[in-house]
This record gives sequence, structure tokens and C-alpha cells, in this order.
Amino acid sequence: MKLSFWIIFKIFLILTIFIGCATTEEIKETDPIVLLDQGIAFGKDGQYDRAIAYFNKAIEINPRFAEAYTARGGTYLIKGQYDKVISDCNKAIEINPKLARAYAGRGGAYAGKGQYDKAIFDCNKAIEINPKLAEAYLVRGATYAYKGQHDKACSDWKRACELGLCIPYELAKRIGVCK
Repeated sequence: MKLSFWIIFKIFLILTIFIGCATTEEIKETDPIVLLDQGIAFGKDGQYDRAIAYFNKAIEINPRFAEAYTARGGTYLIKGQYDKVISDCNKAIEINPKLARAYAGRGGAYAGKGQYDKAIFDCNKAIEINPKLAEAYLVRGATYAYKGQHDKACSDWKRACELGLCIPYELAKRIGVCK
């Protein structure tokens, strides 16, 4: 039961936080913000190779663009390449230590690697920076669920729902894990 929770919440997390992978498409745009937005749009459309190419181009133009590293890290999270997620999120945090989404993404990678204490630490940091980042509660809740701490998981999922991400909480209520 723990594993099925993790799989469900990992998929939901991936779909809500990050998107991205690499392609040979020639990109002519030169505004890193536009490139980031286009990469996110391609990712939402399931075109991960195109998305990562746009994130790469944004980083090439502006190597200090923390959000592009975070978005690219999301692609690696989708692919289960946790070390790459951690590397990209580390770079984003180095550039901008107040980027809560990078901590949440790195927390998701640590959870995927079974490093639950590190995952919870990073989610706590993300929540400290931005108490309204639903994804941080979602990741921390999934980590607690995987550890068998369902009361803490339900509390986090409920908070994520209050912030607009209700699927995990509603699902957990439906199957009787949360009340």
C-alpha cells in the first residue's frame, strides 16, 4: 500500500511542479523568460524533449536563471533521474537561496532515492520560504506516507488541498487513509 501511495503522489507531483528532456530542434528565441515559458508549455503538452531544449537554451543565454534549472530538474524527476534533479536544484539554490520550488523539487528527488529525512528537510525549507507552496506539502505528505506516518501525510495533503492541489487528499480520503 505504501508503494502505491508513493507512485500516485509522485506522478501527481511531477505533473504539478516541473516539466521537461533534450532535442536537436534549432531555437531562435533569445529571451530566457520566453524560452522558459515555451519550455513549460511544451512540457505540459508532454513534449519533454522540446521542453528541455528550451530550458537548456534559457540557461545558455542566462546561466544565472535559477528558474530554468528548476524547470529542467523537473524533467529529470519525471524520468526518475534523481541525481540530475538534485544537481539542477542545487544550482538553482546556489543562484537563488530563496527559490522554494527548487527545495521542493530536490525534496522530491531525495524522496525518490529513499532519503526521506533529506526530503522532509528540503520540504520544510520550501515551506519556510513560501508557506503557500502546495507542492512542498504534497511532496512532504508523500514522504510521510511512504514512511507509514499517515497522520502527518494527511495533514500535509489537506494543507495542499487548501492551497489548490486536492487530488492526493481526496484520493486518500476515498480509500480511507485520511478522514
